[in-house]
Amino acid sequence: MTEDNKPSGPDLTTGVSLAEFKDGKLLGHVGEEDVLLVQAGSEIFAIEPSCSHYHGPLAEGLVVGDTIRCPWHHACFSLRSGEATRPPALNALAVWDVTRDRDKITVARKREAPKPSSAHRSAPTPEKFVIVGGGAAGFAAAETLRREGFAGAITMLSSDGAMPVDRPNLSKDYLAGSAPEDWLPLRGEDDYQDAGIDLRLNTNVSAIDPKTRSVTLGNGDRLSFDRLLLATGAEPVKLQIPGADQSHVHTLRSVADSRAIIKAAGSARRVLVIGASFIGLEVAASLRARKLEVHVVAPEERPMQRVLGPEMGDFIRALHEENGVDFHLKDTVEKLEGHRATLKSGAVIEADLVVVGIGVRPRLALAEQAGLAADRGVRVSEYLETSASGIFAAGDIARWPDPHSGQNIRVEHWVVAERQGQTAARNMLGKRERFDAVPFFWSQHYDVPINYVGHAESFDDIAIAGSIRDKDCLLRYRKDGRVLAVASIYRDLDSLKAELEMERSRA
Repeated sequence: MTEDNKPSGPDLTTGVSLAEFKDGKLLGHVGEEDVLLVQAGSEIFAIEPSCSHYHGPLAEGLVVGDTIRCPWHHACFSLRSGEATRPPALNALAVWDVTRDRDKITVARKREAPKPSSAHRSAPTPEKFVIVGGGAAGFAAAETLRREGFAGAITMLSSDGAMPVDRPNLSKDYLAGSAPEDWLPLRGEDDYQDAGIDLRLNTNVSAIDPKTRSVTLGNGDRLSFDRLLLATGAEPVKLQIPGADQSHVHTLRSVADSRAIIKAAGSARRVLVIGASFIGLEVAASLRARKLEVHVVAPEERPMQRVLGPEMGDFIRALHEENGVDFHLKDTVEKLEGHRATLKSGAVIEADLVVVGIGVRPRLALAEQAGLAADRGVRVSEYLETSASGIFAAGDIARWPDPHSGQNIRVEHWVVAERQGQTAARNMLGKRERFDAVPFFWSQHYDVPINYVGHAESFDDIAIAGSIRDKDCLLRYRKDGRVLAVASIYRDLDSLKAELEMERSRA
């Protein structure tokens, strides 16, 4: 439904003609429900028009075969079944039956939603699968195992106190105060019980033994496994300066971290953000939305320059400055004495809240202790299997052979972790599915979303189409004449097309 509560476009029950379609799509309604008609080849499909992730408009998306991709965060849905086939969307969309009489297309009955995965599981099996980690990769793997019909035991061990959540929200809308906390959990507590997933929170794992196929928990208990997924994620890099251990100094990774920052923001006046990373600047934007004075200190000449280049770096700095953020670049904080931060330049900033965003490091201790092959991450095959048979790794810790760049890469992106979790789950079931998804992430700064597809650890030049300043641009990052990555602002369809182009190419 649209904002004025009136359904959109023509009444599809009375029929429309193909001539009314625009770019192969037509938005109409059946009763009070909005419905999107999509032409894919010679077929016409009818599907719910908003992505189940953040309600992106699928009418502006890209049709690929019999699927449609969301323009905002690149989720993908089957036009036939409505199933969410690629993260970040997890929930299926409604679909309707379409009848066609020559040029007249009519939509009638809404199809019954498919039964939840737990309802069509086959008989229980003695197999035991263990997932270490409660983030994006671990969650996606557990859900995919059930969706694929796995009927054995699934134990998910999370050191966090909160159920798996939509982590990107922690530095964006939730931190800004524009999204309620009940939006955060990816699934409710009952969903894990219904699916037969034994989710254990506040549970530390002290060791993994590939030979005995067992996991030792922090309390000394041991769990045996037939297949194991390591999805331990990353943890914030700690600030190593005097005063960094004070109670008003925070990092942001978990729900508890975000809650603590929100609580502190309630009585704070001035915030010091240390680091101009994506997390650091999203925190800056979110705390400006709470009307706090924000100062950002970072050693680089421009924010985000290493990833996005100088032109985008200048734009991001100007955007934040327009919104009241004070930058102290080419500088670092040398010590924190109470609320007084002394910079290397000699400047002093008084701040009653400090947020540190100087990067994260993969949590590799378990993998290293277990003797798994490592290379600045856990080395995995194209099937996401580690050097130990039956043990897989996914998410922030996994370094995999990327067919697009031709390199072994490790990426700390939410959507990549979810997609790897799904692929790892299918390979735990013996499907031998290569992980070849193109990396994707998005970052939000005030009203400006930045989408990024591909992976460029370095680049020779940047080809800029459109205008960065006017928030209408596409940047191609090239090395040796090859496009390795594409960043965009409000060029959503072009971003989807760039992703598809990369999927079809190999190094």
